Amino acid sequence: MYLFCIQAAVAAMVLNVAELQAGDSSVVRLTEVADSLRMEYRFEDAAAIYREASSTAADSLEKIAAEEKLLLAENGISMTGFVSTPKVVARHRFSLEDFYLFYPLEDSSWVTVPNQLDTAGANHFSRATYLPGTVASADAGDKIYYSAPDASGAMNIYMTEYKDSLWSLPSLLTESMTSSSDEIYPMLSSDGKTMYFSSSGLYGAGGYDIYMTEWDEYASEWGEPVNLGFPYSSPYDDFLYVNTPDGKYSIFASNRGCSRDSVCVYVLEYDPMPVRKEVRDIPELRRICALDPDDGLNGLNSVGTGTSVSDTMPDNVDIRRYMEKVSEVRHYRDSLYGCISSIDKDRQALPATEYEEDRKSIEDRIAANEKMIPRLQASLDRAMSDLQKIEMEFLFNGVVIDPDKIQAESDREVVGASTGFVFTKMNPGTMPEMKFEVLERKFDYTFMILPEGRFAEDNTLPPGLVYQIQIFSLSGKATVRQLNGLSPVFESRSSSGRYIYRVGIFRTYNDVLSRLNAVKKAGFKTAYIVPLKDGQVIRMAEAKALEKEQKADETFRLVLVPADGSLPEVAKTALQQFGAKDIARTEEDGTVKYVAGPFGSRKKAEEAAAAARAAGIPEVSVSVMK
Repeated sequence: MYLFCIQAAVAAMVLNVAELQAGDSSVVRLTEVADSLRMEYRFEDAAAIYREASSTAADSLEKIAAEEKLLLAENGISMTGFVSTPKVVARHRFSLEDFYLFYPLEDSSWVTVPNQLDTAGANHFSRATYLPGTVASADAGDKIYYSAPDASGAMNIYMTEYKDSLWSLPSLLTESMTSSSDEIYPMLSSDGKTMYFSSSGLYGAGGYDIYMTEWDEYASEWGEPVNLGFPYSSPYDDFLYVNTPDGKYSIFASNRGCSRDSVCVYVLEYDPMPVRKEVRDIPELRRICALDPDDGLNGLNSVGTGTSVSDTMPDNVDIRRYMEKVSEVRHYRDSLYGCISSIDKDRQALPATEYEEDRKSIEDRIAANEKMIPRLQASLDRAMSDLQKIEMEFLFNGVVIDPDKIQAESDREVVGASTGFVFTKMNPGTMPEMKFEVLERKFDYTFMILPEGRFAEDNTLPPGLVYQIQIFSLSGKATVRQLNGLSPVFESRSSSGRYIYRVGIFRTYNDVLSRLNAVKKAGFKTAYIVPLKDGQVIRMAEAKALEKEQKADETFRLVLVPADGSLPEVAKTALQQFGAKDIARTEEDGTVKYVAGPFGSRKKAEEAAAAARAAGIPEVSVSVMK
């Protein structure tokens, strides 16, 4: 069936190319067809159509988009020159919501987002933060690597280090590991000398690709990231790569061949020195990247089950319903056990907890889990009752079933027990309270022309609509001398690797326009205005329309009521990341409240409210500013 789908898709691609040749040459249509060809590993054909789209485009943004896609196709062509052929042990499809819990990592090591480190939790694929067990009892020098969005919404990899009683202010890793797009799921090797992560903006064939970087002891930084290549990377989204500590397996997830809400987790035999070869034959490349287990199974529906269900029992609606109910009973039973275990663990830790804030956090967690027990027990009772009703129906209709066999089939569907690798579901963890050093911003981001120019300390732009003045782009990094006194100058990189330099942060078109001549007189005669929304370049007409809407729109504020009357630093940082300029403390009838704002839209205010709740503020409300 899977092979038939590929053949049908290829036939559709051929038809699309024929349609284009017949005269449909709009840039959008050209790009769509080229995208489809690229996803089928037909990189040469895709590159040719991207080039046509680029030459046809009348709009500059469409031209840039086509050229960026062309680069992906050309990367794909290059990547066919170093393809490895790992041995596939198992493959199983899971929900995107909790696939990471089936990795053989320590229990309770994943904390769902949003959380204190990723206060937004808005990335489609990054659903949890990996926290090793040392976080709760960290020693000086312990480090955490994690992915979180900057103010523009782009996911970056940050590092924080434990120093005495505080975690250091999170910092970005090296420039080579930071693209204009997203970097997610950083995972360290067992010896801490290699990091694996995924990026949608570094060198690759499209989507998220998997990269590795090694720690350079001499330079005291991470080295240049290397794409793992096909079949680990693909034109689809590939992420969360780990090598198991026992040295047996390499595991990663991918949405190739999956729906939007699911991913496949692939288990491969670990190969420390993979043999790479050139693979130009497209069907052969597709076969390798399909990563079918070596037992000859075809199609995702049978992966992890050994044989089809119909080989061992009748495959009908009633049997299927029974198996699903068995899985549901097991789910609620496991959840109830995990909840009770968590309470016991916290109660054991409570007497040894010295700090009152930590005790309060543990007590709150115990109370929350205790509230969940009746609900989980009721759900388990209902599921058990439904299961018994189905069994009675079978008995009444003379259907003989073997519960042990059906349980085994259900287990095989859920965890792939018959493949030789058992996917065991771990429990999610809870976020320990992390106290960070306080950020003191001293850099002045006001537009200025000084005796000596200055680069911005932080290249992250504030959310919403802003304008900048682009002064030049270079193949290499600029020097202070080249800034001709301008400050602050922001640096970014295009998808082609060029360095782009823009000066200032301006909130209105009239404001940036009034500064343009000053920039030109400073020696940048070709400087021009660039509008950006949430860090991404937009058309000038769109920017002006958005600016007009913002003037007419209401503004919003948040009212926050902390449990202990104090606003944690992480909550302040989260609010500022979402654009809150003012945070004021008030007191009403003995209750301490904080008012934060203004926010230009209800959506932005709601996002900031979600971040504040994730940072530990139990009561947050949104209201219109008068």
